[in-house]
Amino acid sequence: MVDAARPQIRGRFTSCELVRREELTEDLVKFWIKPAQDYVFKPGQYCTIGVEGIERPYSISSSPDEEDIELFIEIVPVEHGGHLTPLLDHQQVGAEMTLRPRAKGIFILQPQFKHHIFVGTVTGVVPYISMLRKFLNDPNWPEPADGITREDYTFHVLEGASYLDEFGYDEELNELAEKHDFISFYPSVSRPTEERNASWAGAKGRINLLVEDYLEKLGVDPKETCVYACGHPQMIEDVGERMENTDYNFVEERFWKEDE
Repeated sequence: MVDAARPQIRGRFTSCELVRREELTEDLVKFWIKPAQDYVFKPGQYCTIGVEGIERPYSISSSPDEEDIELFIEIVPVEHGGHLTPLLDHQQVGAEMTLRPRAKGIFILQPQFKHHIFVGTVTGVVPYISMLRKFLNDPNWPEPADGITREDYTFHVLEGASYLDEFGYDEELNELAEKHDFISFYPSVSRPTEERNASWAGAKGRINLLVEDYLEKLGVDPKETCVYACGHPQMIEDVGERMENTDYNFVEERFWKEDE
């Protein structure tokens, strides 16, 4: 008998299996899911998963070339309005979840620009990870615009977090920056005086307040540069306003839900 109080998912959906999970902090977790059928997506897009009839979209951090779909999720407690993530937090390896069969989203790489400034907060860095992995794994991606070659591209990841243990991909990004001169990683913590950040020696302050200084030091042509923003809506709004009266190109992903 169907529980009338439980939400019912309508429309087309398939399923996926949780094949791995990794807790970074008490409210940040990585999931690796295996779709029951072939799943196609572009770097930067999101998938929609569900448990007990509740669905939410999550950006994908894995490259389309990888076997499993990797997600980086913030757990929002029930008392703070969380709906799906408290359920996800209790899912163990082997659990089955629903999955919408098609990825969606238009927050993708803009190949007509040489320089890509990726600005994100905590889980907002996810689509950039997918883009970078794809770029490094696939010499035929993306197809450059006229007058641009793959060798012209540079990628700069500017990530902000309250605490140093919230950077879910800092080890990977630091390693990529060391190996490739066309990739740089610039993390910043916004609460540098708190004990949790006692060992922090990097940049300090909200990342949106540091973007303009970074761009000035970088010295790239604004007309050849695209600034991306993904994460907290206030950060996105502020970066957008800072870029508004400049020649920099700006794209945003308002991927934020108060009722996760």
